[in-house]
Amino acid sequence: MKKLVVLSGAGMSAESGIPTFRGMGGLWEKYDVTELASPEGWAKDSALVQRFYNERRKTVLESKPNAGHYGLAELEKHFDVEIVTQNIDDLHERAGSTKILHLHGEIRKSRSTINPKLIYDIDGWELKMGDKCEEGSQLRPHIVWFGESVPELENAVKIVAKTDFLVVIGTSLQVYPAASLIDYAPSYARKFLIDPGEVIVEPDIEIIQKGAGEGVQILKEKLLSL
Repeated sequence: MKKLVVLSGAGMSAESGIPTFRGMGGLWEKYDVTELASPEGWAKDSALVQRFYNERRKTVLESKPNAGHYGLAELEKHFDVEIVTQNIDDLHERAGSTKILHLHGEIRKSRSTINPKLIYDIDGWELKMGDKCEEGSQLRPHIVWFGESVPELENAVKIVAKTDFLVVIGTSLQVYPAASLIDYAPSYARKFLIDPGEVIVEPDIEIIQKGAGEGVQILKEKLLSL
């Protein structure tokens, strides 16, 4: 079975009503993103950071996978599919995909502030100040913040390096280090980019100028006709 690796970003979940990080709007427009997603921001006002991620978590719980998510899950019938996502939601999982690596963490999980190996599922949408790990430290969102390393990057590189097909959906691949992943695809790998906008890419990348839902269906038709 041929291997197909998907690199997904915020545009993948946009059709499910989940806004991008910088598109949260409302109250959050008056804050710098580094105040809401950095170790420095956490140290300065951890309650504000908790509130921000609680709101995001609530949005994720109220959202549902879109046709793009379901389409990728269906491709597992024909390919060995692995998804490397920059998204912190769990919509790929809820749609039925079985191999997902989250580069930037997971919104529905928390972790210890002193022992990053202690990770817990969050029941519901709210993580409170005073919620502590088994070692007694405050729990924080299980998210990779600005200025922090990306622990799963090495594993992502290994996944991309073995693929026969590489599909990029919903990300401009402008944010590093995630943007460097496409460079690790084998020379023989066929590459696709699903994006509704005007994009300029390398000549060996085939563009499907559609949103995630429609684009994944077109991708499926192309792949199964090969």
